Amino acid sequence: MTRIPVALRRAGAILLWATVAACIVAVIVPHFLDRSYYRGPVSGHFDGGHFFNPDGDDDRISTTSGGSRIRFMWRQIFGDATRPVWPEHVAVTPAKPAPRVAGGRMVVTWVGHATVLIQADGLNILTDPVWSKTAGPFGFGPKRVTAPGIRFEDLPKIDLVLVSHNHYDHLDLATLKRLSERDHPMIVTSLGNDAVIGNAGVKATALDWSQSVAIPQLPGAQVSVTRNHHWGSRWFSDRNRALWSSFVVRLPHGNVFFAGDTGLGDGKWPAEAAALGPIRFAAIPIGAFRFEEGQMGSGSHIGPQGAVKVWDGLGRPRALAIHWGTFRLSREARDTPPRMLAQMLACARSDPARFGSVEPGGSIEVAPLGAPPPEPDLIALERCERRGAFAALR
Repeated sequence: MTRIPVALRRAGAILLWATVAACIVAVIVPHFLDRSYYRGPVSGHFDGGHFFNPDGDDDRISTTSGGSRIRFMWRQIFGDATRPVWPEHVAVTPAKPAPRVAGGRMVVTWVGHATVLIQADGLNILTDPVWSKTAGPFGFGPKRVTAPGIRFEDLPKIDLVLVSHNHYDHLDLATLKRLSERDHPMIVTSLGNDAVIGNAGVKATALDWSQSVAIPQLPGAQVSVTRNHHWGSRWFSDRNRALWSSFVVRLPHGNVFFAGDTGLGDGKWPAEAAALGPIRFAAIPIGAFRFEEGQMGSGSHIGPQGAVKVWDGLGRPRALAIHWGTFRLSREARDTPPRMLAQMLACARSDPARFGSVEPGGSIEVAPLGAPPPEPDLIALERCERRGAFAALR
């Protein structure tokens, strides 16, 4: 009987297991990369398989000079010597919030990026919580330049968490798992994202635009999921399998609005949110808007100019500028968004104290509801832009 050499047997075994592994990968990986996070009836923003923006899907990274998404991704991975320099690290003085805020007061603390702690009416609300050091899968992705403005250990007990969509810089499974294990908060998100969050063994309530859910800890309080203009994906091929949203938290002493991550779109959605009741406080993104020189906004991200329009559509509440200076996602310098916002508000003859910025760890006390300030002069703002008043800000 002829004996098969050991080396040949090993080679055959390796080939067999490689074939088995390839078959498993061929079966599993496509489903893993393109999961159907949600199944439901067709609607004005869901075609039965994918969500879309009803005001037009100009939600991909767009450029002013014909540049491509591939070129942008190449620059993100391998660097771009032409873009402004960011610091390697920004020092932060972490805040230590009070356990609760009651008696009609409202205190807001910026943790960083889109993570905001809102304390009002005895509730502790946290938006898009991210404490991870990178924003991406398996520890890869943009690195955190600015540490969280509140140490996780110093967070008060969280009652309500809002998750706007499934991008890694907004839906951080590691942080959600820590919060769930420590505080068991109510987590509210938009359709399909509950399946993503469930991968960490965490339960979330998923709603469609215009749907609401009661907050058990505070009688009469509600969370409403509202429209904005964005997109969603965790991988390359699961684009728009889950919905994106903004939120209105309806509270006894005035509502809270969280814009999530958004472009301007048709610009009508802020008024839709304001129609749910007077907004006392709004968290509005202003950064990651420039992917080519000279851009003032992209399809999926508003810059300061779009943020002023959103703020105006909301009724000009007390607002905090978010989504800047934490993760480097675009071409502008770290502090360009807040500097540009201040200049634009001055040009529009608006009170910069009504819509401003703080560094992570900074807090603001939000005054009770009152008469809204005068409307910004958007025509004057457009004239300033045409004159190149903001062109020097990179």
